Amino acid sequence: MTTSTTRPQPKPPVARKVPHRIEQLGRVRHDEYAWMKDENWQEVLRDPALLRGDIADHLRAENAYTAEILSGTQDLQAALVAEMKGRMQEVESYPPLPHGPWSYYTRYDSGAQYPVYARHRTDAPQDEQVLLDMNARAATHDYFAVAAATHSPDHRLFAYAEDTQGSEIYRVRVNDIATGEPLGAPIDNCSGAFTFAPDSRHLFWIWRDDHGRPARVYRREVGTDTDILVYEEKDAGFFVGVEATRSGQWIIITAGNHDTSESWLIPAATPDAAPACVEARSSGVMYGLHHWGTDFVVLTNADGAVDFTLKLAPQDAPARANWRELVAHEPGHYITECQTFADWLVWRERHNANCRIIMQSRSGERHALAPREAAYDLSLSGGYEYDTVKLRYIYQSPTTPRQWFAYDMARRTHDLLKQQDVPSGHNPADYRCWRLMARAPDGQEVPVTVLGRHDAPCDGSAPLLLYGYGSYGHAIEPDFSTRVLSLVDRGWFYAIAHVRGGSEKGWNWFLGGRGKNKPNSFTDFIACAEHLVAQGFGTAGRIVADGRSAGGMVMGAIANMRPDLFAGIVAVVPFVDELNTMSDASLPLTPPEWPEWGNPLEDVAAYDLIESYAAYEQVRPRAYPAILAMGGLTDPRVTYWEPAKWVARLRENTRSSRPVMLRTNMEAGHRGATGRFDSLRDAALIHAFAIWAVETA
Repeated sequence: MTTSTTRPQPKPPVARKVPHRIEQLGRVRHDEYAWMKDENWQEVLRDPALLRGDIADHLRAENAYTAEILSGTQDLQAALVAEMKGRMQEVESYPPLPHGPWSYYTRYDSGAQYPVYARHRTDAPQDEQVLLDMNARAATHDYFAVAAATHSPDHRLFAYAEDTQGSEIYRVRVNDIATGEPLGAPIDNCSGAFTFAPDSRHLFWIWRDDHGRPARVYRREVGTDTDILVYEEKDAGFFVGVEATRSGQWIIITAGNHDTSESWLIPAATPDAAPACVEARSSGVMYGLHHWGTDFVVLTNADGAVDFTLKLAPQDAPARANWRELVAHEPGHYITECQTFADWLVWRERHNANCRIIMQSRSGERHALAPREAAYDLSLSGGYEYDTVKLRYIYQSPTTPRQWFAYDMARRTHDLLKQQDVPSGHNPADYRCWRLMARAPDGQEVPVTVLGRHDAPCDGSAPLLLYGYGSYGHAIEPDFSTRVLSLVDRGWFYAIAHVRGGSEKGWNWFLGGRGKNKPNSFTDFIACAEHLVAQGFGTAGRIVADGRSAGGMVMGAIANMRPDLFAGIVAVVPFVDELNTMSDASLPLTPPEWPEWGNPLEDVAAYDLIESYAAYEQVRPRAYPAILAMGGLTDPRVTYWEPAKWVARLRENTRSSRPVMLRTNMEAGHRGATGRFDSLRDAALIHAFAIWAVETA
């Protein structure tokens, strides 16, 4: 047993109720916990100490209650942390990426929480040069994260974007590699995205507005403190980005939301030139550019290519009128990304929840990499060089640790550069991975990936952790996780429900769980749980559901729809106050996400649909399972008050004796703890809660 069931349960915090009536589009709702949103939340993102005192007191009381309820799992949590740490290499390095005379890489020292960015001469790997020691930078901060870090094309400069609050308000620093000294003042209020111009003299960076939206592109000549506005996006629903092409010939500015995009070009030879629009935005049309010789490869869904296709456009006239087919659209084969090399084009496509990598030479000859495990993840790992035949990719599966390869596209030969080592030992033959298909209420087949020990009985006796996401077209890849092994080695099954809203079965799979189709994500998840029970991978009432961020929306919905299926529900930074959030245009992600969920400020049908499934709005008196909600005080994506309000309303309404708990990280944002060992404590807490929830059900 992990906890005593005889001692009296502590009393939970009781949040005060303040009447708050909202009238909108002729509808009325009541939000008695609206007071938990600090009126100065934007200032709190920058300085958490500014949080209003009564809110801070309530969140701390919730943290204390959660700690008390789960106090009997402290030894278990410590054991889980030790196990997870034992599967990690204390001293770790990743395969260097060559770039001309230098090779760049990251590594971890023994006991270090954060990586070191370094390089060495390609022909002298023993002579390391440190570019950034994140541990030194993090030493004086409670929170520290780096969004991007890279060197200039001429290898003289190194730039990185750091966040010291968890609020994703980044500061970009540029250092002279030779001296280690900063060049110019830091760039504040950055979204975290930047790129060096191919001339290495200019830096393009993204400014975020007061609502946290990436809205402007600026250019700075390195060594000066003067920033020149290059592009400003006027539509609050569009976010901007900037990058340099692998060829080094162009700088590309992008603007887009979840279903429409637009690109602007600046020739690398004239970085101070005004950007030129490639093709004006057209609702529902997305496209991205990849320079290839004298052309651009265009990855697009134009002309009804739902699962995307590749077009070729001349670089001197790249507008849509001049696009010609390069790779035909194939329904159900979703092209997720592409890379260009001097003589090769490479793209990755997903079909039936698995991926393959396809490459085509200039002469048009094609071949593919497509491993044959039941479920696996095959991903492109990037690189700096354009004129090369070496492709970097990573292969892994739920049973197989990560393997880094360099693939010679011309000779079709593989070089294994690194295989993830599990110091405490790992034998893939001890485990088994299943790929199942669950039937949704409307007849669609929903993929489910299951991991268990090879000798685990499929008779319903084992507990089950079921993870789901289902938003933005983001696929949950069946990768290798040393953390879930702590549950699997205790006799659990671990499963991923690849529900609609993701893109596991193509872009239509995403569209089938978006907007008016959003409820499919929830019924898919329930169908997966029921199918797993029918196949002997679990038993109703002994399943723990797990979802994060937009996956927390699924957790909130299934808690209301089928609480009887679950012993516990974990909701990490959960999007559970959907109607209020999507009605608040001041929040960073609200306008860009109206295409995703609908706009309840203007559309009655969208209002009614969101209200029908919104976790917070649909809480009713019913017997809820044990719930652990986890938030981050400086989270700009899912604000801290969403899980706080949800927990307060759940606790008021639950008719079971199962506790409803909230744990808010008062020093972090959406991503939680950033140190590689600190983050293990969150994982251990979740696993310990799952074990506790099943044992005490």
